[in-house]
Parts: sequence; C-alpha cells; structure tokens
Amino acid sequence: MNVFPDFGGVGASDGLASVIGALLTIILIGAVLALIVSAIVWAVSSSAGNPYTAQKARVGVFVALGAATLAGAGVAWVNFLLTVGDTL
Repeated sequence: MNVFPDFGGVGASDGLASVIGALLTIILIGAVLALIVSAIVWAVSSSAGNPYTAQKARVGVFVALGAATLAGAGVAWVNFLLTVGDTL
C-alpha cells in the first residue's frame, strides 16, 4: 500500500508550488544579503573597537545563517518525509 499525498486535491496546486518556490528564493536571497551585511559590519566594528555593534552584527550573522539553513533544509526534510511516507 503506497501512502502519498494527493497534490491534485488542492485547487491551483501548480500556482501554489510556484509561489512557495518564489518565496523560498526570496528568503534565501534575503538571508545571504543579511549575512554579507552583518559580516561586513562585524568586521568593521571589531576593527574600530566598538564591541556593542560587533556583538549585534555577530548575532545578525548567526541569525542569517540559521534562516538560510532552515530554508534550505526545509525542502530536503519535506522530500525525505514524502519518500518515507511512500514506503510505509
């Protein structure tokens, strides 16, 4: 017995898939831009001797890395669950 979700049961599922793909692209681009800006601010503020700004920029770097990781891993996780669900 194969268990697999019925994607055809949702109206406009093709449009929904393209919207989700576009949102994922925007999230990944935003996370990379935030990572670049935070890394630059962290480097400049560390060299200028401003520990408060360096700490905030460091948090920004880690948040951007976390967002990019979660967004990228979300697709792999859903694909894994669909594969496992098909074999149950």
